[in-house]
Amino acid sequence: MNKEIRKQVKALEKLRLPELRARYAEVLGEETRAPNRTYLIRRITEALEARAAEAPEPTEAEPQEAPDEAAQQTEETTAVAGAEASDTNEVKLSKLPIAELQARYLEVVKRPTSSVHRRYLVWKIREAQKGRIPIGPRGNSRRASRRADGEALDFKVLPLRMDAELVAKLDEARERLGLKSRMELLRRSIHLFLAREGEAEVAALFAPEA
Repeated sequence: MNKEIRKQVKALEKLRLPELRARYAEVLGEETRAPNRTYLIRRITEALEARAAEAPEPTEAEPQEAPDEAAQQTEETTAVAGAEASDTNEVKLSKLPIAELQARYLEVVKRPTSSVHRRYLVWKIREAQKGRIPIGPRGNSRRASRRADGEALDFKVLPLRMDAELVAKLDEARERLGLKSRMELLRRSIHLFLAREGEAEVAALFAPEA
């Protein structure tokens, strides 16, 4: 986090909740009715960091003395190849539909996401590829990301589209219930439904952690 973003985050902490929501809409391009100040500040901060990561780096001043011609040609060839590879990766990420970006996020970050913010997803994928953020499920989980025999687990992304206002209502209910994430809400809901319908064995796979 650079100095400018730290300054903006400190300013966010002084805002009232309606002002925070307005700032959230301004930065992320979507409205929210979430009442959790910590959540709003975190999402705004992540979006600001994503923007900063996408900003072009300042160009270095050209050396006053010309390098050896052969060495210069080699350097130029390497730079062009690197730029082309970078451009290819840039296009692949920035042009992907949100659903595919979420799938790529799961593949690289090793945990699912419900975010539909393109810049945020692209930034997180790049940060994970560079080894700058933790990889794998967050928090303490009794379900390891790898099997006991060392074989990696397979994951599938389940599409779930909802109206933004409905999602906001769910978030408000989830926070009132003391649940930490949407994933926890979904797992508990699936567990209760399957248990009620007599699918005890499958329901146990979604049981809340102790």
